[in-house]
Amino acid sequence: MGSRVVHPNIPNLLGDVFKLKGSFGEEKMDGRKSLITFTHMKVIITGVTGMVGEGVMHECMISPLVDKILVIGRRSSGIQHPKVEEIILPVFDDPGIALEQVTGFDACFFCLGVSSVGMSRTDYEKMTHNLTLSFARSILPNNPGLCFCYISGAGTDSSEKGRLHWARVKGKTENEIFKIGFKSAYAFRPGYMHPTPGLKNTNKYYKYITWMYPIAKSLFPKQFMTLADMGRSMIGVAKDGYEKRVLEAPDILESGKDLSIYKK
Repeated sequence: MGSRVVHPNIPNLLGDVFKLKGSFGEEKMDGRKSLITFTHMKVIITGVTGMVGEGVMHECMISPLVDKILVIGRRSSGIQHPKVEEIILPVFDDPGIALEQVTGFDACFFCLGVSSVGMSRTDYEKMTHNLTLSFARSILPNNPGLCFCYISGAGTDSSEKGRLHWARVKGKTENEIFKIGFKSAYAFRPGYMHPTPGLKNTNKYYKYITWMYPIAKSLFPKQFMTLADMGRSMIGVAKDGYEKRVLEAPDILESGKDLSIYKK
């Protein structure tokens, strides 16, 4: 089941990947060790009508490690692809019975989020904390083996006692996700993410700042990343886990580097 528009800019990588003989791990590509085992993951993705969610989904669509993608959102993503199915959930903060049939998934990449700019504290807490926790609790019963990956943000306050309201709310959300009872749960705290060319949901203001990325990356290589780096990190962590529950920018780059073998 797909949606309506063919997704742009999806390279044909599967043929190249399957040229590896036998199981993954028997050969190396570009000097990197390839993956040891082949895994067909079923993943849930939220927030794909935003820049980050679309970028993460793009990486899942081109990855041979992901077999099925269930997009859950308030409106149609407009994506048509053999891997993609979609559930439209207008009332996202009270999913209830709508998600009872969502079962047997390996990972959830929760990329839904809003900016605190211009929002009241109450609304920001509702959209960031309450909505995320309600969704997570709704999918847990039928997916006990699921790895929940939450996109948070650089500067998040795990102590929940800092000066910045948004950072405290993000920290509270992370802390409660870790306690819900998933098989594993991780919080990702990226900073600047360079957009993937050809995707349609890139924030408009990026056209004024993307020229700075090569310079910033050369000066601070462990702090700046691409959306592709973000997506590969989430796939890699869902597959193999990671030594930390909270991944800052250097961890995100490290955890996804082996999956860069799939990038042209």
